[in-house]
Amino acid sequence: MTVLISETQLLNYSHPGIQQLLRDRQWAQLPVKEQILQIYNFVRDEIQFGYNRSDVIQASEILQDGYGQCNTKGILFMTLLRAAGIPCRMHGFTIDKGLQKGAMKGWYYRLSPQEIIHSWVEVWYQDKWLNIEGFILDMPYLSRLQAKFAACPEGFCGYGAATDNLSNPEVYWDEGHTYIQKEGIVQDFGIFDSPDEYFAVHRQKLGPLREAVFVHIVRHLMNRNVNKIRQGSTASGA
Repeated sequence: MTVLISETQLLNYSHPGIQQLLRDRQWAQLPVKEQILQIYNFVRDEIQFGYNRSDVIQASEILQDGYGQCNTKGILFMTLLRAAGIPCRMHGFTIDKGLQKGAMKGWYYRLSPQEIIHSWVEVWYQDKWLNIEGFILDMPYLSRLQAKFAACPEGFCGYGAATDNLSNPEVYWDEGHTYIQKEGIVQDFGIFDSPDEYFAVHRQKLGPLREAVFVHIVRHLMNRNVNKIRQGSTASGA
């Protein structure tokens, strides 16, 4: 299990910003269950749902951004778990781009790849691996989605969610699995000891031009749409 609590380039828990967070929150003083719960809730709700410049960025940058999506929130979650000595690993997938419809709209939705690189974190707890994915959407954002789409509380895919029960998704950690995008999964790439290993093999296939457009234009439009929903207004196309 030693490798599954090790620091890596992306899981940079010795960074001063990460260390300051650990001191402020004092998670190390808690029982393991409470450590996982508090770290999970921190990543879910205090790191808002949003789109960073890349999937492949260090935990310290994600913390500084204050927002993230499946892959980047997963990197931060793993970093904080490993800093607490809790073994974890990454499970890689692709998801259908329909899951992003609403956050991603108009011309940039049409130009995006049909499948998007995705991941969840597996946490070793009480002698078993738990699938942890429910931290992706912060509760203020998810609550707005639930209100906006109250008429379709069952299967829902869009705006960053893919769940068979939007009104009561599995996003509260109670010593089990959590999910919020699982129903959008297309391909399963298997398990990796670290995000560094995963992204060395699987990266979003955008090409240099589309990647530059995403970094400098598209992600800002997506974050604007997400923030409009979080604030209770209707996201508009661009």
